[in-house]
Amino acid sequence: MNIFLKSKILISACLLGKRVRYDGIVKYYDFSSLDNYELIACCPEVDGGLPIPRFPSEIQVNGKVLNVNGLDVTDEFNYGANIALKLVLNENIKVAILKSKSPSCSNKMVYDGTFSGVLMRGVGVTMKVLEENGIKVFDENEIEEALAYLSVLK
Repeated sequence: MNIFLKSKILISACLLGKRVRYDGIVKYYDFSSLDNYELIACCPEVDGGLPIPRFPSEIQVNGKVLNVNGLDVTDEFNYGANIALKLVLNENIKVAILKSKSPSCSNKMVYDGTFSGVLMRGVGVTMKVLEENGIKVFDENEIEEALAYLSVLK
């Protein structure tokens, strides 16, 4: 085994400046503290077949994911979550850094399903699938926590 291999982290593609956000806007984040890791990008919504740009989606109280026009996109969200799961399993990834407040990726808060801008405690579809399979998920505001967790795994 090569001792110089970098540990891998699954990361939301939007956090790396990829044009995958629902609104097509590119945002940049400074992840220089992750330079010693191999970042594996994914966007479960795009991987699940949704376009860029796309209508905003929110998780409903019944667990379905609907876009703002009422179209059920649950299958696309689930498909993308399973692609992310296969990726972490194939790459032996133990940690993910995913986008907060996202109906796919959030690890703490999601919009309440009413498209009124109200946040509530909850997790995204992909985050739930990953965590159920032993992957520890952090958001872009928890980089230090993710690094501390990774240091314990070494």
